[in-house]
Amino acid sequence: MVPLPGKVRGETELVLAQRREVSPAVEAVAARERREPEFVRERVAAGRVVVPANRHHTSLSPMGIGRELSVKVNANLGTSSLSSGLVAELRKLEAAVGLGADTVMDLSTGGDVAGVRAAILARSGVPVGTVPIYEAACRVEDTNDLSAELLLAVIEAQARQGVDYMTIHAGVLRRHVPLACRRTLGIVSRGGAILARWMAVHGEENPLYARFDDVLAICREHDVTLSLGDGLRPGCLADASDEAQFAELDVLGELVQRSRRAGVQAMVEGPGHIPLDQIAMNMERERLVCDDAPFYVLGPVVTDCAPGYDHITSGIGAALAAMHGAAMLCYVTPKEHLGLPNARDVRDGVVAYRIAAHAADIARGIPGARDRDDAISRARAAFDWEGQFDLALDPARARELRAEAVAEQGAGAPAPGVAAVPGREPYCTMCGPRFCSLRAFGDAKRLAGRAAEADAPPVRREEAREG
Repeated sequence: MVPLPGKVRGETELVLAQRREVSPAVEAVAARERREPEFVRERVAAGRVVVPANRHHTSLSPMGIGRELSVKVNANLGTSSLSSGLVAELRKLEAAVGLGADTVMDLSTGGDVAGVRAAILARSGVPVGTVPIYEAACRVEDTNDLSAELLLAVIEAQARQGVDYMTIHAGVLRRHVPLACRRTLGIVSRGGAILARWMAVHGEENPLYARFDDVLAICREHDVTLSLGDGLRPGCLADASDEAQFAELDVLGELVQRSRRAGVQAMVEGPGHIPLDQIAMNMERERLVCDDAPFYVLGPVVTDCAPGYDHITSGIGAALAAMHGAAMLCYVTPKEHLGLPNARDVRDGVVAYRIAAHAADIARGIPGARDRDDAISRARAAFDWEGQFDLALDPARARELRAEAVAEQGAGAPAPGVAAVPGREPYCTMCGPRFCSLRAFGDAKRLAGRAAEADAPPVRREEAREG
């Protein structure tokens, strides 16, 4: 992690790119993505790539989010009023980043919210996101007492603290609430539901929409990337791709253009529960409505009846969404719909989503995406167990399962007539030495080679000398 030169006030990555300047952050992104700096700069200038990099987060290792770059994974952290604390959240941060999370979001709603966020920012080399309405809600007894002034004050404070991107539910409007009332689950977004009730109580428009220019001014000053939140995302398959979801999406497309005109980077958040057959359509619709702004999706979850396994039900949808153009995937853990995740749940969620993102990168032909797969295949062919572990997405888990299998089945003993080299036992415990396909094929290959040598015509002395 190398500190980047600080940007001056109001000098966002979008503004620099539109001035045809290749910033240090864009240079870093290009190197990471194996792309030319100008390739990245052009897409940042067009709004098709965002580089979340608050000018106060000086120890950040920048990364880019966009359909033409490698798929990114976000891990949600944060305390609640019922559980967790700073130590637990820092443990989750370490686990998430260690397993390859590209960004983290602090969604704290309990305890010292600002203190937890400060600690995460101080220790995170990856971009940190927040949902400011959560902290604003913690500052009032009743969320109906929220005000535009309070929301803007929280956004300003978080921007000064160094938050790189913020989810703002500015697309949920008064006219959308009746559409959500027709749903099976209504509004499942916390921010969206709070704002819907606030609008119903006060009879006024969403303050984040009404004061969106003020939000943009804050984001421009500190270079905060806006993540335009999907407050009307479907929370079950029955509500997927409905009128409420797409009405909000149309507003988000408007807000993307307003953000770009203000020099503020913007990406768009996408649906939560979508059947497999609707995913491609949702990705394409967002691309057209929002002018190819990076799409950041939660899952999507593709079946509603597997609580405890939603890192799998959503990982399936995430891989398909990414293959069809989603730029970043927000992980889902096994605790989704059940409780606040612990460090183990974070690990399971991040790994599931790294698999989904990596599979999509391969399918999309991202430069270098398959290098790791080809390398681990060569290690398998050579029975190089340590090489396989080092290349695994979760090396610790791979080592753990291998050690368990060796202990249970005695696979560490050398095969008859074969000298075992530690870390290179020439078979796995699934097949054992007698039925190992790679050993059998290795024997076949050697025998075929000998037969070919025996059948080859003798080489004359003159030919050998010329060779």
